[in-house]
Amino acid sequence: MGKKKLTPFSNMEAASFCSQMAIILKSGISSIEGITIMLEDASQENEKQLLLQIQETLMQTGSLYEALAAAGVFPAYLLNMVQIGEQTGKLDDVMDSLANYYEKEASLAQTIKNAVTYPLIMLMMMTLVILVLITKVMPVFNQVFEQLGTQMTGFSRIILNIGVFINAHAIIFFGILAALVIFVIFLIKSAKGQSLFRSFADKFASNRDLSQKIAAYRFSNGMALTLSSGLTPEECLNLTSELTEQASFRNKLEQCRASVSQGSDLCEVLLEQGIFSGTYARMATIASRTGVLDEIMDKIAAQYEEDIDARISGMIAAIEPTLVIILSVIVGIILLSVMLPLMGIMAGL
Repeated sequence: MGKKKLTPFSNMEAASFCSQMAIILKSGISSIEGITIMLEDASQENEKQLLLQIQETLMQTGSLYEALAAAGVFPAYLLNMVQIGEQTGKLDDVMDSLANYYEKEASLAQTIKNAVTYPLIMLMMMTLVILVLITKVMPVFNQVFEQLGTQMTGFSRIILNIGVFINAHAIIFFGILAALVIFVIFLIKSAKGQSLFRSFADKFASNRDLSQKIAAYRFSNGMALTLSSGLTPEECLNLTSELTEQASFRNKLEQCRASVSQGSDLCEVLLEQGIFSGTYARMATIASRTGVLDEIMDKIAAQYEEDIDARISGMIAAIEPTLVIILSVIVGIILLSVMLPLMGIMAGL
């Protein structure tokens, strides 16, 4: 029986693996011994299978990079950094930095997920309330009107007819709803769907600004890690350009890389291309002159992370009352369209 195919690591899984390897390497234990220790502690079958595969390749090649690459579950950026760590003799520091990097990425991903999930749940609840109102409540009011010897008219009649239509074609309607749910899942889960969603969201100025901040956060976070590993600015740009999915930002980074390769100063190029704002660019320039650019990049990343959290929290805080107000207005209009004529009929009796 063939081996079960392993799924790619999530950010949190990558962070956990790197954290364990960092502790092991900093304790003076070799990579092979470390994987053996992790294998002894593994409880899940998939985890054991992965570690066995890594152990086997590691014993054959003596290279942790080759062993992780052969496993096929680790992100390309992690693999590149592990290779650099082995070449420079700083694998323990690189693993520690990678653990911090992927923990931050997992935190950011969770923040974005919450920002998308909450409005979707609210919209689903709104849709359910309105459906119950027009398919179950409106027919009851219609019976009351008929008992009083009259009919619904105007807007209330339109709403009633919509409810009757939905009840008569419930299978088709729920099929459409199921297709919409599948489409939303596709947008959230698949890489192509996420790309389509980002392209649509970037058409709005506020979302485009947030997307730029997220791209700048990932870039500065990656630069902090690569610079601390002793890489040249051009090598750092090559690696970090793959960390963001935003096409316009990656194009700017490619122009930065081309300029740096021709001898231009990294910080000046970042300012020219609008990668960083004026304040952050000046911070980077001063840090470059004093030899602490990696530390400043880490601080810039932390500041961007705070900005992103504040922006997303503000969006969520604004969405909740907005959706509640919209639901209240819709329900109020529907009920008033029925109650006002009904009160007029009752007053005339």
